[in-house]
Amino acid sequence: MSFRQWRSKAEQTEAERLPPRSELESDIIFVLRTIYDPEIPVNIYDLGLIYGLDANPENGRVHLRMTLTAPGCPVAQSFPDMVAAAVREVPGVEEVEVEMVWEPRWSKQMMSEAARLELGLV
Repeated sequence: MSFRQWRSKAEQTEAERLPPRSELESDIIFVLRTIYDPEIPVNIYDLGLIYGLDANPENGRVHLRMTLTAPGCPVAQSFPDMVAAAVREVPGVEEVEVEMVWEPRWSKQMMSEAARLELGLV
């Protein structure tokens, strides 16, 4: 199996494990996958920084629970606002709340299989 086939299979497995509950959530996940951690070259969704996503297609409210790889991350103050601004651009989103959480503490095990592969951890 080639690298690309293996990565595609890993991404498909992850999508089946955490399927979006609505088209709005699917669109939000697409946008989250365009935002990269400033220190690790992987998007924040596959990196496992998004702990929860609740999107209400009826009223356009979105609540994200997210963390950072470390509490002392240099972008800890600005990164949640950047994520919220990107999600606000999704059609159908009216309001975004990003809640920073530190428990459970982020670890490499929270990364998707595709992300671990991309970083050479598989």
